[in-house]
Amino acid sequence: MLRAGDPLPQFEARTTDGRSVGTAALAGKPLVLFFFPRAFTPGCTREAKGFRDEYPALARRGVQIVGVSTDPLDAQCRFAEWAGVPFPLVADVDRTVSKLFGVLWPVLGVAKRVTFVADAEGIIRHVFHYEIRVDRHVADVKRAVDALSL
Repeated sequence: MLRAGDPLPQFEARTTDGRSVGTAALAGKPLVLFFFPRAFTPGCTREAKGFRDEYPALARRGVQIVGVSTDPLDAQCRFAEWAGVPFPLVADVDRTVSKLFGVLWPVLGVAKRVTFVADAEGIIRHVFHYEIRVDRHVADVKRAVDALSL
């Protein structure tokens, strides 16, 4: 798994809003990239809605949010609409992005619940990994963004 101090790896992926998102497109602004195991599950729903609820305050500070899971694109699209998330979700079906970040469960083949916070230069400043205490991701992201002095 990537750690604080590592640069964001180069990636390109299709999002639920039909755009392509990647390292180049996300450069220049702080980024919250959160990986989650499965759309529509209780923990993943709570996490996505937590980021949804904090999105306006984080966006005002220039922070971008992108969620990633290994679900198919149609499931991600339904989940994004159902949960009302205003930020893009990536359907990492081929697991390329999850492997680049080192967050793939080896046997299960789904992403671990890990959140990366990168600065505007694309350097990972914080990594949070809680499988059970889902709500800590959003709380820790808020503190991490404060630490970036935005």
